[in-house]
Amino acid sequence: MTLSAGGRIGLAGAAVVGVAFGMARYAYGLTLPGIREDLGLSELLLSLIASATFAGYLAGLLLAGRIAARQGSRAPTTVGGVCGAAGAVIVTLAQTPWLLAVGVVLAGSAGGWVWAPYSDIVTRSAPLRQQPRALAIITTGTSGGLVLLGALAALAVAGSWRLVWAGIALAAVAAALVNLRLVPRTRSAPHPEAGPGASSLMAALRVPAAYSVVYFAVIVIYFTYAADVLDRGTLPAAAVPALYAAIGLTGMVGVATGALAQRVGSSRVAALCLATVGAALTLLGVASDSPAATAVSACIFGMGYMTGSAVLALWTAELVPERAGAAFTACLVVGALGSVVAPALAGAVIPGLGLGPLLVVTAAVSLLGAVVLMLYGASRGAAVGDTGS
Repeated sequence: MTLSAGGRIGLAGAAVVGVAFGMARYAYGLTLPGIREDLGLSELLLSLIASATFAGYLAGLLLAGRIAARQGSRAPTTVGGVCGAAGAVIVTLAQTPWLLAVGVVLAGSAGGWVWAPYSDIVTRSAPLRQQPRALAIITTGTSGGLVLLGALAALAVAGSWRLVWAGIALAAVAAALVNLRLVPRTRSAPHPEAGPGASSLMAALRVPAAYSVVYFAVIVIYFTYAADVLDRGTLPAAAVPALYAAIGLTGMVGVATGALAQRVGSSRVAALCLATVGAALTLLGVASDSPAATAVSACIFGMGYMTGSAVLALWTAELVPERAGAAFTACLVVGALGSVVAPALAGAVIPGLGLGPLLVVTAAVSLLGAVVLMLYGASRGAAVGDTGS
């Protein structure tokens, strides 16, 4: 069967984003217990490295637009594949905290390089009717990456956490080759500063940008500390790989985000995602010793996480269709700032507050964001029939 243009881009994008986000970006949290034991690092240093990974992601976001402006939108996705593979190799071989940090930051930057350019690739290369589904498929590729990450973690239970990163390096190379094969070259994209000014762009995106800050901050807390919570409890070692696999499998519902957003509005979908993630954090914080509660937490988190990512891509494309990539990048950049701050702040308060209470406080922030967004959606619906969602 011959794939459509949207199908080819969706498949390649799902592979690249799956490795960059589902594997390279969040593998640090999964392997955190093993890293702590192997390298003997302090809680504060581990948390600072976690924040640094998202600083690398932010750098990738900021540089991707410049590369796309000169070489076309496919170029930064290739750079991201190289960064993911090289960073994973460095982490695999790291014997010092500084080499570990370099590798983790480089691998973490892959997500910044690859995600936003696909918005431009899709809008430039796929027919209009195929675009919402292609964008949802690309974003939901993260679910496949998480399933593979869980499988690698299961293999590493009897071996070393370094096996996880070695597997990521191989997957990054394979995804990069698929991307080069299936994604067409595009003409140089407009310079990020071209067109409407940054102030007008952010004015149009103020609500999704605020959502992005809260969403990515709570997401990174879950991924950074989920494995740590389970490792400190009474559950067997296999619980951690199972949790990541469950997140990936249930996250597949993200492919339906486009249809759901068309039905109820993007802002309401975003609110539901924050509420879902808040519930998952609460369960993880108060009942991590319960296999049933942990399983429910992973499953509902997967749905909230993947749908929450997909709706941001759709939402920004709806609001600024002529600059979909720039709009998405702008929201990802402000969201990345929350991702940088959240782990460092968590590492500073965990010694006094405790990990479980930290997760509950984070859940409260997520739920508050959901309430505010739901009220916003209701007010927009009353004023303009929800056309501005």
